[in-house]
Amino acid sequence: MTAKTQTAVRLSGDGLDADAVVRVARERVRVELEPAALDRMAAARAVVDRYLAEGLPAYGLTTGLGGRVVEPLAEDARAVFSRQTIHGRATAVGPALPTQVVRAALLIRANGLARGGAGSRPELAEALVALLDAGVHPVVPETGSVGASDLCLLAHVGLALLGEGWAEVGGEVVPGATALEQAGLAPLDLAPKDGLALISSNAVSAAAAALALADGREALAAAQVAAALSLEGFRASLTPLDARVAAARPAPGQAECAAELRGLLAGGSLTEADPPRRLQDPLSFRCVSQVHGSLLSALGQLEAALEPELNGAGDNPLVLVESGEILSTGNFHVPALALAADSVALALAQVADLSAARCMRLRDPKLTELPANLGPPGSTGAGLAPLLKTAAALVTEIVHAAAPVTLASRSSDGVEDAATGALLAARRLDGILGRLRLLVAIELVFGAQAVDLAAPERLGRDTAAAHALVRELVEPLDEDRPLSEDVERVAAAVAAGRFSAG
Repeated sequence: MTAKTQTAVRLSGDGLDADAVVRVARERVRVELEPAALDRMAAARAVVDRYLAEGLPAYGLTTGLGGRVVEPLAEDARAVFSRQTIHGRATAVGPALPTQVVRAALLIRANGLARGGAGSRPELAEALVALLDAGVHPVVPETGSVGASDLCLLAHVGLALLGEGWAEVGGEVVPGATALEQAGLAPLDLAPKDGLALISSNAVSAAAAALALADGREALAAAQVAAALSLEGFRASLTPLDARVAAARPAPGQAECAAELRGLLAGGSLTEADPPRRLQDPLSFRCVSQVHGSLLSALGQLEAALEPELNGAGDNPLVLVESGEILSTGNFHVPALALAADSVALALAQVADLSAARCMRLRDPKLTELPANLGPPGSTGAGLAPLLKTAAALVTEIVHAAAPVTLASRSSDGVEDAATGALLAARRLDGILGRLRLLVAIELVFGAQAVDLAAPERLGRDTAAAHALVRELVEPLDEDRPLSEDVERVAAAVAAGRFSAG
């Protein structure tokens, strides 16, 4: 389905979820602002205008920022200060963020502005929506946030709105002014507080987390299929998946993953094996539902931590329309999001470790009663054994990348003396997930080869479909051959979601 035929995502400041973020970021569906959101922003702006007219103290509106909060802004400097806020904080460095992350961040910030707490003019949210719908994507370097508002990254979005900096349009990077002109858009004039309202947000961190949440769910689904195929090839005991086992110690996610694995195996002869081939299997087979369940639980925690970042007012200062106040806050501080992203990374590392361990067990004839290294019977070749080195290398990279980000200490000055590392915690998930897809692909290759050699009487309906898809992409290993392209083909199918439903 093309973006043009899909329902537009309508922003109200509430109700935005990760699915909508993915649709806008990757499928480029249209975005609209609800009329009520425009009214809410106008009401909040009226509070800001009153503070300006009466000269009331408000952070970043009538005072400086950061350590300069004690310095009042002259009346004639307040409009210029919004532009200075953007210019002075456009200091991010490194490779540009992927376009999908930038699109997600534009959407999330527009929805945050629609909440009204930022006190920006409605024109600022409208300008972000216009960039999305015109396909104008500011070039935003990836490094510069410590997880206490993505100030320095979002300032690069501000440059593009001003007709400065750089932007990607149709796959080509051009000056910001050129991008706006090609899209028929005019540079935005920033009023007092507009600059701070734009950048006082963790929209980039939330964007990376929302996309990782969607990809993490897909990766877990594929890991379940790969594990089920390995269970078939190993002719494993299924007693650890018994619903009564999970009920005896209901760990988060275990019962759900065990039930899904039983469903993947349903209809196959393995479910009827009584007694099982082995009384007790290695932990990598026996504990799949516990480990995969922990990832399911961690993804649930990430979703819960993400929701307030998609729909809340993380602004500092915060405009309260009902009372007519502007209050300083710590709502930009997002430890829950960072901790949840760390948990997902660690859970992914455990899933990866178990997957590689199953591959190692599948090549061991003492455990499987199959030919060594899953090569053809009587072969003196290497079989699939060399792939174990690749699997081990992938696990090493995943474990290294999964080190907790939230333990690092970061501070800017005597006022901004704490940070969460949320952006890095969320952004590194993409690399971990990419490596996990390759590892899942390797396990699928191992599982399919083991099934071919074990020749079970009947596979489960879904494991049969998974085996057929692997064989559509990869020939059985009848003699040693290069396997890199085989793994890459299967990994591409994993990334496309082709293994998510068996």
